[in-house]
Amino acid sequence: MSVSQKLLSRRNLTQLGGTIRQVLASKSNDESIHVHGWIKSIRLQKRIAFAMLHDGTTPKGLQVVFRNPTQAKVLTNGASVRLTGALTPSPGPGQHRELVAEAVEILGACDPESYPIQKQALTTEYLRDHAHLRVRTDVQGAVLRLRDTVMRSLHDFFHENDFIYVHTPIITSNDTEGAGESFRLAPIPSRCTDRGVTTQDTEFFNKPSYLTVSSQLHLEVLSNAVARVWTLSPCFRAERSQTSRHLAEFWMLEAELSFVRSVDDLCDVAEASIKHVLRLQSLDRDLLQADIGASWTSTAAAASEVPWARITYTDAIRELQNSGARFEFTPLWGSPLQSEHERWLADSFAHGPIFVTDYPVTIKPFYMRQNDDGKTVACFDLLVPHVGELVGGSLREERSTLLEAAIKRQGLDEEAYRWYTELRKFGGAPHGGYGMGFERLISWLGGIENVRECIPMPRWSGRMLL
Repeated sequence: MSVSQKLLSRRNLTQLGGTIRQVLASKSNDESIHVHGWIKSIRLQKRIAFAMLHDGTTPKGLQVVFRNPTQAKVLTNGASVRLTGALTPSPGPGQHRELVAEAVEILGACDPESYPIQKQALTTEYLRDHAHLRVRTDVQGAVLRLRDTVMRSLHDFFHENDFIYVHTPIITSNDTEGAGESFRLAPIPSRCTDRGVTTQDTEFFNKPSYLTVSSQLHLEVLSNAVARVWTLSPCFRAERSQTSRHLAEFWMLEAELSFVRSVDDLCDVAEASIKHVLRLQSLDRDLLQADIGASWTSTAAAASEVPWARITYTDAIRELQNSGARFEFTPLWGSPLQSEHERWLADSFAHGPIFVTDYPVTIKPFYMRQNDDGKTVACFDLLVPHVGELVGGSLREERSTLLEAAIKRQGLDEEAYRWYTELRKFGGAPHGGYGMGFERLISWLGGIENVRECIPMPRWSGRMLL
């Protein structure tokens, strides 16, 4: 290690100080340290005072003891502070160590009268209105850390299975799903030049461009050279749905792999990756699940070695029709499954996750591989309790003739997809892939009813505060 590297390492360790997670994990006692964080609560007594300090690195706060209670009188909930003191074993229950404060420095004052995040229970809608502060609550802090933990777990799984993490474009010229729910980038507006000539509105890329709804088509490009690729990136959908499962901006995990010829193989990959996450030990997930109602099924059973259920779309329709349940939308072969159908299949039929495969070709996008029956495509949706659809995937149509016919049948611009069809002409391999809504996964793991509480700054139709 060079001298400059040693100096940088030393600076990082000494000047930044320890996080609360690092302090609580430390085995040293009676060591003088300084820590930073925000005050969560204060308890003043005649001869002693206590405060809880959080910095977001762990669900557990650090208890601070003030043997001189006048030191604590300058503290208020929400204030950011630097505390110096000795880390000692705690004689009380609930924590192994506590900080005996020697010096207090207020870094950012917080008016307790006007601070929006008070100690009493706050409604979900109230916290949405204060999105810039809601991450200071225990629940939203746990959600943020759970997202981080799950993301790292997925990175580990895909790395162990030779998937290469890649970056895909956010701006695109195509609508992957063909549903017309894309946000379009506005043309550059007309303007008056120095010579008094008015320019016309122009497209920046000389063609209409959109925010991506899916990285799939770009992943297919990459998987035709690097056999296994995946990404976790933001996606955007301009749909006006107000349900608990939809956001206008969300994160999507997508994987694509070449040389796969069976939907069952794709289901195996999706199941293994999610079970890898389900088996994590997470204090944050425990904190979130502690408040869920009895009706919300635990994810523990889904993490077992027992394979998840699988059923064809045709058989699923039959089960729905024979269920005796009263649905708002009658289940009919050839129609998409509605949310109520998906939840009945997962909650009441399978009592856990269930793959539904081989949907009718008429209700699926052009790129899905047609089955030999000519009526269905080689695809799957993974349905999970309370959430409904979590993952959707398919084999991709590698036969040029059938792919070009599907593009024409769905009325898409053949020239715009010429590059896509050319992949099949130049060594294109059989391949497939899937996409998983990251916020829906967090919703299922944490027992959170609405995906708007599964992302730090939610956006949906009619609402964008930050």
